[in-house]
Amino acid sequence: MVVIVEVMPKEGILDPQGVAVRNALHQLQYAEVQQVKVGKRIILELDTNDPVAAKSRAEEMAETLLANENVETFRVILPEEVSA
Repeated sequence: MVVIVEVMPKEGILDPQGVAVRNALHQLQYAEVQQVKVGKRIILELDTNDPVAAKSRAEEMAETLLANENVETFRVILPEEVSA
């Protein structure tokens, strides 16, 4: 079963990569861009068919390794929960 972990900087935390992207977009004449946040998407393939167990294990992994909860937030989602 595939599980997606999305990790983003917390509100109020400096995001130097986001600032650099925003500045580059401004230089390319996209002046309407006010703020950019750059995060990461981690796709895990787990050996289970139980969505509840898969989400629970992925949350454990995110808390343990995948996200630094001091400066980042995360959410765990199943692919069918992703809105197009």
